[in-house]
Amino acid sequence: MTNKAKSREELLKELLELHKDHDALKASYTLNLADGRLAEKKFQDSDSHYRAILNASPDDITITDLTGQVRIVSDSALSMFGIASREDVLGHSMTEYLAPEDRERGLVNFTKMLQGVRSGPVEYKGLRPDGSTLDIEVNGEFVRDDKGNPISMMFIVRNITQRKEIESQLINAKEKAEESDRLKSAFLTNMSHEIRTPMNGILGFTELLKEPDLSGSEQQKYIRIIEKSGARLLNLINNIIDLSKIESGQMETSMAATNVNEQAEDIFYFFKPEVEQKGIKFSTRYALPSKEAIIQTDSEKLYAILTNLVKNAIKFTYAGSIEFGYEKQGDCLEFFVKDTGIGIPFDRQDAIFQRFIQADITGKSTQQQGAGLGLTIAKGYVEMLGGKMRVESEPEKGSTFFFTIPYHAVTEKQIIVNEVIPVTGINKRLNKLKLLIVEDDETSEIFINKVVEDFSSEVFHANTGREAIEICHLHPDIDLVLMDIRMPIMNGYDATQQIRAFNKDVIIVAQTAFALTGDKEKALAAGCDDYISKPVSKNQLLEIIDKYF
Repeated sequence: MTNKAKSREELLKELLELHKDHDALKASYTLNLADGRLAEKKFQDSDSHYRAILNASPDDITITDLTGQVRIVSDSALSMFGIASREDVLGHSMTEYLAPEDRERGLVNFTKMLQGVRSGPVEYKGLRPDGSTLDIEVNGEFVRDDKGNPISMMFIVRNITQRKEIESQLINAKEKAEESDRLKSAFLTNMSHEIRTPMNGILGFTELLKEPDLSGSEQQKYIRIIEKSGARLLNLINNIIDLSKIESGQMETSMAATNVNEQAEDIFYFFKPEVEQKGIKFSTRYALPSKEAIIQTDSEKLYAILTNLVKNAIKFTYAGSIEFGYEKQGDCLEFFVKDTGIGIPFDRQDAIFQRFIQADITGKSTQQQGAGLGLTIAKGYVEMLGGKMRVESEPEKGSTFFFTIPYHAVTEKQIIVNEVIPVTGINKRLNKLKLLIVEDDETSEIFINKVVEDFSSEVFHANTGREAIEICHLHPDIDLVLMDIRMPIMNGYDATQQIRAFNKDVIIVAQTAFALTGDKEKALAAGCDDYISKPVSKNQLLEIIDKYF
């Protein structure tokens, strides 16, 4: 038992004794008029001592008669409840200072005390005269005469508002920690599935390609499966990177004139075969004619949002219909994707927009393929474009996703036509380039070397930044350097800076697995002319080369 607890118990005991003596002295003072002066002095001394001890208590001490009417109250009680004067309390029932929802329970406990039943400290919601509330803990004790008969009741009331707030914070923190742990487990399970599944396709069918006597059609089938699995794995990585950019505020928008009707039509015809293969009716609905459907927005992000929502609708709809389109709502366009799929439980409709979460993360229902990032990214894109996303859904009846974007009309359509050079055309035009491939990964080096061999007169290789500098010193007529960034001994940034010190003309293209916001800018600041992220595709690399030669 702590010293503080002991002092309070001792204080209570002393107050109980003083209360009895105080009542006895008061009676003596009233009845024994012959010894009035002596009785008066004893009474005043007792009263002074009594009130001093009463007011020294850090807790609210209130003494009532056996009907619960307040007779004596400490200064701390008045302060705790924000009461200006004792006269405002004396003669009032203790239950008046309980919140309405606790008054009946307070009367029941008071009655039990009168019957000799003690229930220990009881928590209530206290009520101040100004209407505000506080959390209190009440301990009650009888004051008895010499014969043991109860003559009054003493209550110690403690303000536990702060303690309750801390308890609530701890409970919330515990619940959040448990939810975080649950989400982490679900995320790891989901990520394991999403990574291992395409890896199984890549490694498994790569192994099958080694088997002898494979027909040409079988080889092509296995290669397509490997390619599809690799694309799925890359899509997962790109989604995680995009989510990271959104959450860190580093994702940028590129506003341009966009015909939303044309984008919707592209999406419709892209998914039409897949939807019809499932026997589902597929339709679109536009609110504006083509000339009025040209707005200033980020076309890539709008396309990604619609594509994600339509893909989800196809994934979770097994019969019925899917419809998407938009309507004009004031100064906004409200897009919708409506399906007759499995729907989403009401209590999960907010959660689906959180990262790594599908409608069910408990494992009680069969989840569809996906990492649970698509809706989070789509919602992030919508908010970046100045809109909002919401969902209306009912289990087994379907879902409708809505999102808005500002309607900034463009009067004249701006068309930028990019010339697409066939790969064969590039190969014919570029046949005398001298290249340096700076790459410490053997697989990447072999791939790049194979891509550039048809139009290069000479190819040099370096595994470190230091080797790249030496080769550039020895061969100042090199046309193009494909510079890996992360390498041993010296990285690509430092190597590029040193090459630029003596060669301003050579084209240097950074090719790296770093793909977060700022990495491209860092490469350009180091002296690179351009940037390409891994995994590098053949056409992507050829387009970069064609851009400079």
